[in-house]
Amino acid sequence: MIAEDEARIASFVQKGLIANGFATTVVADGESALQHALTGRFDLLVLDLGLPERNGFSVLSTLRERRNTTPVIILTAQDSVRATVAGLEGGADDYMTKPFRFEELLARVRLRLRRNETATEPTVLHAGPVALDLRTRRADVDGTAVDLTAREFALLELFLRHRGQVLSREQILSHVWGYDFDPGSNIVDVYVRALRRKVGATRIRTARGMGYAFDVTC
Repeated sequence: MIAEDEARIASFVQKGLIANGFATTVVADGESALQHALTGRFDLLVLDLGLPERNGFSVLSTLRERRNTTPVIILTAQDSVRATVAGLEGGADDYMTKPFRFEELLARVRLRLRRNETATEPTVLHAGPVALDLRTRRADVDGTAVDLTAREFALLELFLRHRGQVLSREQILSHVWGYDFDPGSNIVDVYVRALRRKVGATRIRTARGMGYAFDVTC
């Protein structure tokens, strides 16, 4: 569940999680967040502290008082040490300040959920001769190590997690650069060109007017 009263941020987080296979529910106030969470039907709560009706600290403390153990990741514009400590001591499992990159939030969501699952997520992603080791941050193409920047690594990871699927520029911007990045920028095209030079031009296909896809047949 996503409890966030800023519609733009809520939509950004929801779209990103859905694109990565998660089912989501969005609420815009603290009272709704609390009542939904108390049903026990949710695996994780992404909780903004500055909610109307009941703030995030109140939602969190009430959940923990009622022995609700749903993992909670706090999102907030408050970046002070005091706020961070208060959130974690109040029972939050993780804490992120705005603005944030979606790829980091996604990694934290997966980490929290993984602790409740018996199956582990693969640490190496493959697509033909391209391999990406998420643990060592190493990329190999045709058996040869390839040096990638942090953004190129994030972009390649996104393509490999959705290999064969067309990803729009908006999706790529949200996942790799975060919601606060200028959507009118050509940064996606620049990085795709750079990544093509490193993994092979034919492996990243342009879907005209739609976006890009990683070709699993190459």
